[in-house]
Amino acid sequence: MHGHSHDHSHGHNHSDHFNTHNRAFAIAVFLNLVFVAIEAVYGVLAGSLALLADAGHNLSDVLGLVMAWVASWLASRKATDRNTYGLKKSTILAALFNALILIAAVGGIAWEAIRRFSEPAEVAGMTVIIVAAIGVLINGVTMLLFMSGQKGDLNIRGAFLHMAADTAVSVGVVVAGLVIMLTGISWIDPLVSLVIAAVIFLGTWQLLKDSVSLAVDAVPRDIDPAEVFEMLKTLPGVESVHHLHIWALSTTENALTVHLVKPDTEGDDRVIEQATEMLAHDFNIKHVTIQWERAASNCPNMAYC
Repeated sequence: MHGHSHDHSHGHNHSDHFNTHNRAFAIAVFLNLVFVAIEAVYGVLAGSLALLADAGHNLSDVLGLVMAWVASWLASRKATDRNTYGLKKSTILAALFNALILIAAVGGIAWEAIRRFSEPAEVAGMTVIIVAAIGVLINGVTMLLFMSGQKGDLNIRGAFLHMAADTAVSVGVVVAGLVIMLTGISWIDPLVSLVIAAVIFLGTWQLLKDSVSLAVDAVPRDIDPAEVFEMLKTLPGVESVHHLHIWALSTTENALTVHLVKPDTEGDDRVIEQATEMLAHDFNIKHVTIQWERAASNCPNMAYC
């Protein structure tokens, strides 16, 4: 006989999570749209590829922020009969598309920078310095808006990393402007553009890897399945563990299903309570489904089959 026991602990409230970051997203999108317009106008007037490249990058960041914002809102919607987990997975898709957009932007910036080495253009250094200095301020403020929420949410971390990279890039553009003014060397501008592309790529690569991993239901990077397996084996009366599956429902919520072999039915409810509390506290797994088995399974891979 197979018995089924289910427990779902919903300690994380997506509606509260969205409300916490809603204002941050609104301010970030507005500030960055204003800065994109400033960079684009003065990049054309100054003939600076570094400013135009950064404007394009910041525009992609605005799109990324909007996607992350919409995904955060969708994740806060209630589950339905058709979408029994709600739309929480949209936060993972937003992080994935965010990373892909940034990598596409890297290619465009690098291509144009390489072309500029053979066809250098005169750059107005003071304009570059002033506009980029505004960028340091705006990107720095935007980065701080997401600092508190980025540790436990890949979607928010994507926004934070973009803003952190943008702040560093703007500092780099200021330096380029100063060097151009002092030396008159025009190839400094495309060189800075290549550095911008490298910074964006490095900052995006881990985000891309993590978001792809979560999108295909791999075990989240901060959870060790072997540790979960060993913890479940220590539960009172449990003789073996198999059919263990761990995946992300969203960028903040994780789920687990498992079969536990426990011949004695006594204390089943207490064991479930103990398991769910430990999984939530130690591994941030708050959606747990446990199936009891009263005899050992013939599963060839006792952990993950």
